[in-house]
Amino acid sequence: MWYGPEAPAGEWNPGADPAAPVRGRHRVARRRGGTVARSRAVLGVGVIAAVGAGGMASAQEGVEGSGADRVRAIPDRIPGLSALLSTDDQDAGTTRAATPVITAAPLTSAGVAVASADSGTGGSTDPGEALRSRILQQADTQEAIVEAERHAELRTQAVAAAAEEAAELAERERLEAEERERAEEERKRKEEEERKRKEEEERLRQLRESYVAPLTSYSFSSGYGVAGAMWASGYHTGTDLVAPAGTPIKNIHTGVVKEAAWAGSYGYRVVVELADGTEVSYSHLSSMAVVAGQEVITGEVIGNVGSTGNSTGPHLHLEVQPAGSGTVDPVAWMRGKGVAI
Repeated sequence: MWYGPEAPAGEWNPGADPAAPVRGRHRVARRRGGTVARSRAVLGVGVIAAVGAGGMASAQEGVEGSGADRVRAIPDRIPGLSALLSTDDQDAGTTRAATPVITAAPLTSAGVAVASADSGTGGSTDPGEALRSRILQQADTQEAIVEAERHAELRTQAVAAAAEEAAELAERERLEAEERERAEEERKRKEEEERKRKEEEERLRQLRESYVAPLTSYSFSSGYGVAGAMWASGYHTGTDLVAPAGTPIKNIHTGVVKEAAWAGSYGYRVVVELADGTEVSYSHLSSMAVVAGQEVITGEVIGNVGSTGNSTGPHLHLEVQPAGSGTVDPVAWMRGKGVAI
């Protein structure tokens, strides 16, 4: 027994011990990810391996060194598959724990449910079942992504279709609005034309029913009934209105031209027959503006003042002869019709 100070320990010399290589498998963490094609390839290989592994393990369950060993060796033989089975709590220096005998089931919903239940209890999970569960999860994820992309495409198409339909609707509404505006303008135009037409009809009606003086500016010369040898009847059968030659003569009242011709001592004469049969004659005209058979309304120009026939100077010889009787005083007759003369 030693009661003194501890024996000095020998100095450690790094070169004294041979550097023996550390044997065993070292797992180096690999970066997850990669191209989509590579991920799908690995996933497809894993699915095939999982299906085969599940079937073999079920067939050889309980046989040592058969299906279980081969399933445990699958991740080492397939590049990239080890990353799917690695967990965060495994370190590079730790060794893999003993794996229980595989009791894998075929790729069914029941098998997936069993794997999920086992993983939820916290116990050790068979690598084949874990691989199969991971593969199925990634397959579901891929299907969900494809479905989401399909839905997004459908939404995009629906939005584009709605926008196109809205544009077409807006164009139709614009065209319809323009058509309504044109129709409204046409309606207003027709209404205005109809209003003007009715106004003109009313004016003409009133004009036809009215009476006017034959000259705007004139002076009286020989009146009706004046006796004299210069008239064949022995008296003046009308009224003379003196005005410059060429002065327009207006029709006193609406009627039809019965005569428009040379009349001997009356010179150029126009005779208008009114609706009640009364005849109004205009004589000694220098020119005539109407023809026989023509309808003339009140105020319409029928000729011009002249001095043709038995006349001593430019004037209008006006006679009025009601139907079935002789001539009457033109001035009194016009005044009886409301004409201020």
